Amino acid sequence: MPRIKSAKKAMRQARAHTQHNRAQRSALRTALKRVRSATSADQATQAYRSAVQLLDRAARKNLIHRNTAARHKSRLAAAVRKLAK
Repeated sequence: MPRIKSAKKAMRQARAHTQHNRAQRSALRTALKRVRSATSADQATQAYRSAVQLLDRAARKNLIHRNTAARHKSRLAAAVRKLAK
């Protein structure tokens, strides 16, 4: 356990940030699964829109790398197009 006041604060902040990031990452993964498991084109399109918003926000906040977000968006868009046919 840290003894110095600033180290204690850093530990508290790290714990809070970890919880927040874990929740955001979980929500992102759930959104991606909703797109992949969609059965109709309309359902997939709506799920894709919300997933893109979450991916962009996660990339902007450095939760995931921007190229990872782009890759996910590209693959999800391909899956939605395939479902629309």
